[in-house]
Amino acid sequence: MSVKSILLVDDERLSLEILSTELEDSGYQTTQASSGEEALELIKNHHFDLVVTDLSMSGVSGMQVLKEVKSFEHGIGVFILTGYGDMSSAIDALRLGADDYLLKPCDTEEFLLRTKRFFERQEAFRRLRVYEDILPICCVCGDIRDDEGVGVGKGDWLNLSRFINEKTSAKVTHTYCPKCFEREMDSMD
Repeated sequence: MSVKSILLVDDERLSLEILSTELEDSGYQTTQASSGEEALELIKNHHFDLVVTDLSMSGVSGMQVLKEVKSFEHGIGVFILTGYGDMSSAIDALRLGADDYLLKPCDTEEFLLRTKRFFERQEAFRRLRVYEDILPICCVCGDIRDDEGVGVGKGDWLNLSRFINEKTSAKVTHTYCPKCFEREMDSMD
C-alpha cells in the first residue's frame, strides 16, 4: 500500500509542527498549510488522502475548507480539529461530510488511531467501488445482471442480446464466428 498523504491546516504553527511530527513518525506523508486559502490552493494542485483542518481560522475557515473538499473530491477525508468546539459546529461539520471531529488538545494516540481507522475505511470503500464497476456475467449461461437503478446485486438477469439492445446504442445481429461456422459445417456432413 502506498504512503498516505495528509494535508494539515492550522494558523497555529506549533499545532502544525506537533501533528506533522506525530504523523510522519507513524509513516504518513504530511504537507502543512497555515491558512484555509493556502490549503485550497494546495488541494487544487496536489493529491491528498486526508485533510486535517482547524475549524476557526481567519479568512477561509475549516468549515469552508471542508465544503470545498467535499464539493469536488469525495474520496478525500476531512477531520475537523478545534479548540472552540460545540455541539452545533460538530453537527454542522458531520452533515457537511466531515469524517471526524476532534477537540484540541487531542490525545496523540487517539488521533493516530482514528487516522488509521479512517484509512482502513477509505481503502475498503475504494475496493467496493471497484467491484461496483464490474459487470456480472453468469459463467454458465452468459446472462448479465443489470443492477442499474436498483443497487448492486439486486438487478434482473438479462441475456446478452437484450442487455446490449437495452443498455447501449449498438445494434445486435446474429452470425457465426469462424469456430462455430466450422463446427456447423462439420455437423452437416
